[in-house]
Amino acid sequence: MTVGAVSVCLVTNQAIQPAGLSDITPFNLHGKFTHFPCIHHVKTPGFKDQIIQLFTRSKGNQASRTVVYAISNKDEPDKSGSRFCTNDTMPSTPENIVSSEDPGKEAVAVLLHSGADLPQGAQTLENKENLLDKLKAMQLHVLAIEQWNASRLQLCQRSYLVSAANLIHYLALKGLDVEQLKEDLSSIGLLNLETINPYVLASLSAGIQMLENITCSSLNSSKKGIGERISTYKSLVNENKGEFTTSTMMKRAYSHRELLLGPLQDERITHIMVTVGQEATESETLITDLLKTGATLIRVNCAHGDPSVWSEIIRRVKISSQMLEKPCRILMDLAGPKLRTGKLKAGPCVMKISPKKNAGGNMICPAQVWLSPQGAGPPPPHISPDAVLYVDGQEFLNKLEVGDAVRFIDARGKKRMLKISKKFPIFSGVGFMTDCTKTAYVQSGTKLHVKEKKRKFSDGFVVDVPPVEQFVRLRVGDLLIISRDSSNEQDESACSSIGSNKVTCSSGYLFDSVKPGESIAFDDGKIWGVIKGTSISEIVISITHASPRGTKLGSEKSINIPDSNIRFEGLTSKDVKDLDFVASHADIVGVSFVRDVRDIVVLRQELAKRKVWNLGIVLKIETKGGFEKLPLMLLEAMKSPNPLGVMIARGDLAVECGWEKLADIQEEIISTCNAAHVPVIWATQVLESLVKSGVPTRAEITDVANGKRASCIMLNKGKHILEAVSTLDSILSGCSTKVKADLKPLVLSSHLF
Repeated sequence: MTVGAVSVCLVTNQAIQPAGLSDITPFNLHGKFTHFPCIHHVKTPGFKDQIIQLFTRSKGNQASRTVVYAISNKDEPDKSGSRFCTNDTMPSTPENIVSSEDPGKEAVAVLLHSGADLPQGAQTLENKENLLDKLKAMQLHVLAIEQWNASRLQLCQRSYLVSAANLIHYLALKGLDVEQLKEDLSSIGLLNLETINPYVLASLSAGIQMLENITCSSLNSSKKGIGERISTYKSLVNENKGEFTTSTMMKRAYSHRELLLGPLQDERITHIMVTVGQEATESETLITDLLKTGATLIRVNCAHGDPSVWSEIIRRVKISSQMLEKPCRILMDLAGPKLRTGKLKAGPCVMKISPKKNAGGNMICPAQVWLSPQGAGPPPPHISPDAVLYVDGQEFLNKLEVGDAVRFIDARGKKRMLKISKKFPIFSGVGFMTDCTKTAYVQSGTKLHVKEKKRKFSDGFVVDVPPVEQFVRLRVGDLLIISRDSSNEQDESACSSIGSNKVTCSSGYLFDSVKPGESIAFDDGKIWGVIKGTSISEIVISITHASPRGTKLGSEKSINIPDSNIRFEGLTSKDVKDLDFVASHADIVGVSFVRDVRDIVVLRQELAKRKVWNLGIVLKIETKGGFEKLPLMLLEAMKSPNPLGVMIARGDLAVECGWEKLADIQEEIISTCNAAHVPVIWATQVLESLVKSGVPTRAEITDVANGKRASCIMLNKGKHILEAVSTLDSILSGCSTKVKADLKPLVLSSHLF
């Protein structure tokens, strides 16, 4: 080895790996010390006669224990490596470093000034020169990991190369314990390591430069070799690294966001995505109103509806976007291999209309019922009726006036009446708001008539009353049976022959994977149970968590098995079929339940077959496997030129990984994506109370404010979706700045002193 070179090697005592880190860095999974198969040699006298060890400490189960050595080699022969590692043999572990088979034990950090007799324990680096050397050792470690992954980086598209390299830098830095270094840097007001993820190398270089300036000004001018030391080090780390400047990295992140999500016209920096379904085809104004209130992306879930519904939604989005001159992109989610309950047999087509009553049973206010012609679509968005009735009988409706009493016999044979209170013009004619003062059960075919001597009325008939949604109500201690069913609808009763509640699931993965004793969850974790027995065709479950009055479990509700090692195929046959439609109609495809690199390989192959290179790809992270393999999946996706993004699907993710871990997992995903300059979509239960009831919770508002760090926030459909979009737009448009401007400066009276 050349005299004066520095060797950097890595030693680990590994506990649980952080997401994807073991595949990026040469870590040992068995809790033993190991090293780089090839040593990173640096020709610089930058570290003099010191060994700087960057180490990790135990921080629970998620901590990786990593040590980086920066070792002066000026006294070693050229042909040999560091005495801590060689190119072809395992290193001899220093006696004062704890090496144990127990992954819970902690590696000891050492600072050696003489090159021998390593003292025990981690020592605080008070001296700025030692702090400078520690930063340089860290930077050399980052560069070494980049070299280790050179072949992986070469496979990435040119447009993603810098971002992929920065992701590698971030993962290399994440493998080290930098808590003490954070404190040291904070004590002198330099380099916040919490904010450098998008530009790791540039930030480390900036910190080193500032420390060098401080050190140069404070050191004795007679100290030999300082100028040569600095210039030699600069030439090392800056060689071919001009693309890793902070401004370049920021431009990359901005470019990737615009390529995927499109530009924003107003002062917002965060997009708003709204999920829509068939209701968008039944309203002439919903899509237009969504774009007016601030939505910039529309999401369609391929798990629901069919190509005819999707085509109509897309047609309306494009027309509204052009008419309003507001760009709007379309994301279509592939259904993925999600486990769901089967369809329960449809209930009777009867609608219950109930006025509001007090505790004594007396009416407080009548039920609001909307009457409109058959096929007229939903009522206007500013109207919120308790029930909607469609009437076959245009002549009957044309003669109605405010104050008329529409009479009928309900499903129980009771005489009931609807009093018309308001009249509204609508696209297909006229609609009416009516008051119902008594509970009524209305079914399809119910005859409506008006008794009026001065006017002759024909009769109208109620049509298209939807069937009552069937469900099973589950309480703690109940037994639930899931039976294998390949049909589209469960014809059997929701109660089995042994008195247990019963649902179906058509996926064979469920029956082939689960074992007795494993936990199972339904409807995004609203119901939990333990599997008591399994067979080829049935699974018996004991309910362990539900509301005291029982929780409803209906058709097409999610099933999660967090304890099972279930292996899904990357794309289902339905996904491959739907991808043909998505590739030709949408701007972005959402890939559900990605778990590892194989899923991304299959997706890339399918996109290559269709030769679609501009279609955006959003990886939906909703499983433990998807979270753990996120860095590797990002690097695999970067092999294609398609715009790339990540969605944090917090519903399934919380159930799969545990509610208590969701916040930390969410932060880790955002940090990883920031390092890769990949835009993040913040999803699931955003302003859910506001969307459903019209009133937000305080926690929801805080959640949205926290979501500003993402590139896009997604809202799910609901009755008050327009209010939610408007509220979200106000929060994202900088209301906090206006609040600050309105605050008055505090004036203290002189008598207080």
